[in-house]
Amino acid sequence: MKNNIFVNIIIFFLYLNLYSNDSQITVNVEPIEFNELGGIQSFAFAQYEGKWLVVGGRLDGLHQRQPFGAFDVAGNNNQLIVIDPENKQKWVSSLSSLPVSIREQLSSTNMEFIQEGDYLYCIGGYGYSSTKGDHTTYGNLTAIDVKETIEAIINGESIENYFRQINDPLFQVTGGHLSKINNRFYLLGGQKFLGRYNPMGPNHGPGFTQEYTNAIRIFNINDDGKTITIEHLPSHIDKNNLHRRDYNAVQQIMPNGEEGVTMFSGVFREDADLPFLNCVNVSLDNYKVNNDFKQYYNHYHCPVLPLYSESENMMHTLFFGGIAQFYDNGGTLVQDNNVPFVNTIARVTRDKDGNMAEYKMPAVMPSLLGAGGEFIPNLNLQQYDNGVFKLDELSGDNILIGYIYGGISSTAPNIFTFNDGSQSAANNQIFKVYLSTGTKASVDEINESSISDLEFNIYPNPSKKLINIEYNLTRNDNVKIRITDIEGKLVDDIMFTNQTAGKHTYSKAVEGLVNGSIYFLTIETTNQTETRKLVIER
Repeated sequence: MKNNIFVNIIIFFLYLNLYSNDSQITVNVEPIEFNELGGIQSFAFAQYEGKWLVVGGRLDGLHQRQPFGAFDVAGNNNQLIVIDPENKQKWVSSLSSLPVSIREQLSSTNMEFIQEGDYLYCIGGYGYSSTKGDHTTYGNLTAIDVKETIEAIINGESIENYFRQINDPLFQVTGGHLSKINNRFYLLGGQKFLGRYNPMGPNHGPGFTQEYTNAIRIFNINDDGKTITIEHLPSHIDKNNLHRRDYNAVQQIMPNGEEGVTMFSGVFREDADLPFLNCVNVSLDNYKVNNDFKQYYNHYHCPVLPLYSESENMMHTLFFGGIAQFYDNGGTLVQDNNVPFVNTIARVTRDKDGNMAEYKMPAVMPSLLGAGGEFIPNLNLQQYDNGVFKLDELSGDNILIGYIYGGISSTAPNIFTFNDGSQSAANNQIFKVYLSTGTKASVDEINESSISDLEFNIYPNPSKKLINIEYNLTRNDNVKIRITDIEGKLVDDIMFTNQTAGKHTYSKAVEGLVNGSIYFLTIETTNQTETRKLVIER
């Protein structure tokens, strides 16, 4: 008995270490005054000696719902941009002197990209092709000599000799991620989209085709500076778990000390037009879906910051704003299946045993920012070979860890259904990101749902007529469902006795609930309680 108590105490303290609200990390986001910088979102970038090379992306905000205005050519970025954030200088060069195939791809949006030494490799991307006379996803890999291109643009010289391109049908992908583990490259998720976007579906108007890769495509790039060849390796195919795009794939140091990548959230699930809540951990030769963890706060692509403490064997990933199905409102997790823009800054931490948890950090983005933006790291600080920062080497207050640039700036959380292009814009600000460690630790709010196995979900929410309450039981248990109004008055109380283990759905009409009002719905089992905000539409 004493040995069992001792083991339980050890386990308790291990979990306390991961789930403690005290954090050794504090972040602060401060804008830089940079006139006439110009806005951009969903771009590729590289850097050399403190200067950034910005490629592709869009100059407008969220794509319009109307097909004739969605991904309009007028919003293409047809220039290469060089930015010096510290000296607040900007230089541009037109793509017009480049061959048509390179020019078209490099003016596209949502390319997959990675900087490898001297070169920025750009794959795929979506946009209008004058060659095809339609919108398309490009099937190219383009290599850009970063140093030479930046210097040529600053000096007003020709850039033509610093671009090389090959075509490969497996690179016809947009909205995925290009990452690297050791010496292998990984094209993670994404889709092939051909034709003009139409929210009514592929068979309306001129129509389109949309094909998710459902894959992790693995390959080697052999590049001698003149010729590029690709060695394709066997891919991982998984329609249920790799059906993801427009998400965050972040370099990691795994609990075994090896390099890896985690695919966080993303859209859309096969069974619903909603984001994934789980993640996929990718190693050199395999991948594993983590259904024991759920991410609620940052679902679409946004700026991300990876930090690893070797001394504690803990991996921290910070997410800045973007778009998400959930947000925090006064300590209550609010579910909005319209998937709004958010200003949440959150941290996901993985411990030495692989346990993961999500925390809401005290800081927030200055407004509804982040979607389609990028975190650009300060390369003067110590990093692992895969770009993860060495947290143990960072000590003190207000360390300039990097910058956030670009993305979509939205005027309201939910704009998509009536978006005509005026409700959002491409963000034209640069933000310095400062990190403090140790004595100025923050108190981060753990998202209990991220480590819960209840899988609590309400839909539709907001609701007009009927609400469906989903939950999962890992064992037979009693379940209580309570609905209270905004003042805490009990409105309804439902009890289920000895429900069997597994997934359950309870449907309830909203009669008796006032239109236009807010309620709180709580589900309680023997050892878990979770609360969601419920909105009844007018």
